[in-house]
Amino acid sequence: MQLPGHSRQVPLWQTLTHFERAKIAPEIAIRNTVGIVIPLIAGALLDYPAAGLVGALGALNVSYSDSRDPYVTRGGRMLLSSALVAVAVALGSLSGNSSTAAVLAVGYWAFVAGMLAALGPKAADIGGITLVTLIVFAARPLPLVTALEVALVAFSGGLLQTVLSIAVWPLGRYRPERQIIAELYKTLSKLASTPAGPEAAPPGTDQLIGTETALASLAQDRSIEAERCVFLLNQAERLRLSLLTLRRLDRRIARDEQGSDVSAAIERILVTASLALESVSESVIQGRPIGAARPLTEAARQFHELHAGNSSPFLAALIRDAGHQIDALAGQLRAAARLSGTVVTHDAGKPWQLRFTGWRARLYANLTFQSTVFRHAVRLALCVAAGEALGLSLHLQRAYWLPMTVAIVLRPDFTATFTRGILRIAGTFAGLLLATGLFHFLSTGIASDIALLALFAFLLRWIGPANYGIFVIALSAFIVLLIAVSGVDPNPVIAARALNTALGGALALVAYWLWPTWEQTKAGPTLADLIAAYRNYFRAVADVYAGDAHPDFDLDAVRSQARVARANAEAFLGRIVSEPGIAPERANLLNTILVNSHSFVRSAMALESDLNHPREPSGPTDLDFMRDVDRTLLVIVEALRTATKLPHDLPDLREAHNRIEDRYGLFAIETDRIVTSLNTMREQIAKLLHA
Repeated sequence: MQLPGHSRQVPLWQTLTHFERAKIAPEIAIRNTVGIVIPLIAGALLDYPAAGLVGALGALNVSYSDSRDPYVTRGGRMLLSSALVAVAVALGSLSGNSSTAAVLAVGYWAFVAGMLAALGPKAADIGGITLVTLIVFAARPLPLVTALEVALVAFSGGLLQTVLSIAVWPLGRYRPERQIIAELYKTLSKLASTPAGPEAAPPGTDQLIGTETALASLAQDRSIEAERCVFLLNQAERLRLSLLTLRRLDRRIARDEQGSDVSAAIERILVTASLALESVSESVIQGRPIGAARPLTEAARQFHELHAGNSSPFLAALIRDAGHQIDALAGQLRAAARLSGTVVTHDAGKPWQLRFTGWRARLYANLTFQSTVFRHAVRLALCVAAGEALGLSLHLQRAYWLPMTVAIVLRPDFTATFTRGILRIAGTFAGLLLATGLFHFLSTGIASDIALLALFAFLLRWIGPANYGIFVIALSAFIVLLIAVSGVDPNPVIAARALNTALGGALALVAYWLWPTWEQTKAGPTLADLIAAYRNYFRAVADVYAGDAHPDFDLDAVRSQARVARANAEAFLGRIVSEPGIAPERANLLNTILVNSHSFVRSAMALESDLNHPREPSGPTDLDFMRDVDRTLLVIVEALRTATKLPHDLPDLREAHNRIEDRYGLFAIETDRIVTSLNTMREQIAKLLHA
């Protein structure tokens, strides 16, 4: 990640115009559009357009919980969203009978929605969607029985959307899981052929985190298909380690005067591995075993035959280690190719601990003003309640758009709040103008209005997820047309929506300006979390080297936690670039620390990949070095957490490394890189803490 130090406008503009193609899912957009349109058609045919509108809103809100996740995960999340939307409809309709109750209800719900950010983006999305629903229906006060009936209609719309999402489940229960695994192996195939540079983060991190999260529902599933997916994921993790380590060895061999032929052979092997991984990806979808690993197995045999007699001790040690990695790669690919069409008896539950647990603990841990999530929840609650009160006191038409805009714009960090505020206001005006023109020229009756609604519903669920500005334009036009379908003249509503959106956006931006949450103030704790996770991972690898690892210890879980910490740190550094007041020197300093942490963890991963090959037992100098590294990491973490200067009596890692007996093998090379990366990190962190 490059953090440009010369300008903050470039990354902010990129954030405004960013288009995430990976979020485009036309099949999801099509079924969501069908789910939204069916209630409207039913309401028109039954001459009850109001009920059709409520059902369509329920379907629209629940559609944001739809995804390509496994059916169990997807269906459960959408059912929960349907229930929460129904509760929000009922509570909003009842609280609307009293201005005080309405303000208190939206304020309380806003606080809960803000706290849900501690549980991850999907939980935060559900919180935000239900908050908007509550605000909208608080503007429509209803008696108890009617409120419950309306809530039931909204739930039915969400239930319809859920059924459409999982309708093909009986035809292929594990099809989404297979597709997710296949995409992961495609990523590995690209990694083998076009790897990232040595200074970059280990590639494939986002894909592995996403795959682990998506397949968490298989933790308790003991079916053959579920175990196959679990095994393929575990094997993908090991394949990634071998590929990354082999690439590192290849770069080192290529720098040797006598290593060009060996490096060329390794490159051919990596190309062969890339093709084999692509074949495994296809086999996972087709559900049949293949012989994709045979060419790689033969290439591994030839590598040992042709490159076993080099005279240089240093090059011979590198070739030996490369041979170990090639053998491991071939074996892992054989297992993956076999598993793509069959299953091996094994206890899949033991290494598979990916389900998110402890949500209560995460919420309680964030109930402090030291937490960004808590400050965001308080700010959101106060601003939404203030927006609700302001709209009611001024007797604005369609006043709910004011607090709704606040709820949508306010985010925990400056960049997201600022960009959403700009895009929300600009996109609303653009969408209103577009809808006005379309309604004026194309509206000929209920059929044409529903057709236009279907078009904009498809656009906001198809292209909308890729860019928030496009989403707002489509949503604004959709709302105007939805009001027209309900029988209300949309022209005065358009002006009211424009006014309230501008007021709500301004309120959100002013509130954030008065009480900001600056990401740059969390630099120390965020880096501490990252380095602490890396320390846990390094200690786990060191324990295996020392023979002290507990038999039930799960190294995969520790590595996965380190991946998540790295993703969080990268996202954090990406956000602070656009914050006002961040000095270019500080941004570049943080970037340097992150880059060197990438180098450190790559070496730790290479050391882990070496554990599965024949090697001499670790000597006392090896273990002394690892203990010194562990102590250095611990001191760095404590200094970052407490914002205190690093002590001067840290271990001399270079001296400890010079005492290592094996000077040529992978262990010596990777520990040398660890010394370089940690020494650089120490220097940069000392500057950070001194600033």
